Amino acid sequence: MIHYRKTLIAIFFALLAFPYCSWGQNGANSPLTRYGFGQLADQSLGANKAMGGIGIGLRSGLQINVSNPASYTAVDSLSFLFEAGFTMQNANFSDGRTKLNAKNSSFDYLAMQFRLFKGMGMTLGFLPYSNVGYSFKSTEELPAQSIWDDPTTVSRSYNGTGGLHQAFIGIGYEVLPKLSVGANVSYLFGNFTHKVSANFSDANIYPLARTYYAEISDIKLDFGAQYSLKVNSKGMLTIGATYSLGKDLNAINSYISQQKLNGSVVISDSVTKINKAFQLPHAFGIGVTYDYDERLLIGADVQLQKFGETRFFGEKGALADRLKYSVGAQFYPDPSSNNFFKQMKYRAGAYYSKPYVKVNGQEAAHEYGIGAGLTIPISTWGWMNQRSIISISGEWVKIDPKIKGVLTENYLRLSVGLTFNERWFIKQKVR
Repeated sequence: MIHYRKTLIAIFFALLAFPYCSWGQNGANSPLTRYGFGQLADQSLGANKAMGGIGIGLRSGLQINVSNPASYTAVDSLSFLFEAGFTMQNANFSDGRTKLNAKNSSFDYLAMQFRLFKGMGMTLGFLPYSNVGYSFKSTEELPAQSIWDDPTTVSRSYNGTGGLHQAFIGIGYEVLPKLSVGANVSYLFGNFTHKVSANFSDANIYPLARTYYAEISDIKLDFGAQYSLKVNSKGMLTIGATYSLGKDLNAINSYISQQKLNGSVVISDSVTKINKAFQLPHAFGIGVTYDYDERLLIGADVQLQKFGETRFFGEKGALADRLKYSVGAQFYPDPSSNNFFKQMKYRAGAYYSKPYVKVNGQEAAHEYGIGAGLTIPISTWGWMNQRSIISISGEWVKIDPKIKGVLTENYLRLSVGLTFNERWFIKQKVR
């Protein structure tokens, strides 16, 4: 009874936070989301976020890890896992002279996991893939056409919204006692809109508005493998690898350009295409974790996404390859203790990423992030009740520009994940 009461309390607090969150979006405010698919989601759940996003070599039967579908075989035969997470974010932007601030929150993901058969686990859920969100203005003075004319001032507004999401189902299979493989099949869908408008101080020049729109719906495939090796009586080494299939995407994309006078369209150009103007990149990852006595875990991941070889709005070379390095650690003081603080898991991590967007054909910025967090057991009454947990993590992220005109971005993020681990399939013995 105590166990279920505390589970209901956790659900209650999650529902309280829900109205302040936007479903499936991470609250992107970055001007860099004007390029490419927007700000890519990190694909991390509660177990990964505080450890720099590592997950390729991570195995746990207590929390879901979608970074490598081979990890699904770690779930035991009695458990049903349900996990949900949300994030609150404070963003600061600076060009060296002016500073701007924005606050957002988002409901990030839902996932559930259970065992199908011996050696086979299944996971299904909903994750964001990317987010587009920006709004900014610029003013420029155009040179006069002759000595008799005054300079013309043009004010431009840039706005973007939307994003891509993925509903997925995945299976992990234990091929050998130490070797597991897995695959996720996702339905990738969503749309994004980019609008540019220009107003001129010269009344003889009509205001101009351009809109770029894309709607995408297709299948995304991700594969993974993990091999675990016992190093000594207390140490376990796990090596993981992942691959995501690059492919053309089914999409509708359109371009509309209009000039108006007194609210009426005087010049209009519209093009709508149903083609394969967008591509997903081939992506590769490798990761390793070392777990000592279930108390100390350290790990590292390297990921490469070959965006530089893809087409975006039909243009090849508009994007760059994305490379990310992640390291993380977890400390679990005493798995056998009923002491509340010894049952908490303490995590820390960091990452460096070379983003995939280009601005005017040049690499735009580098990204750095550090984080820390902990998991709090919902109950410490016996080992069967130590499985449902709350994961809390804090991250600081910096987007460091490499070219003139790109803003410096700093983010503070607080993420909360709720994992309900219920013993659904245990057989009760009546005496």
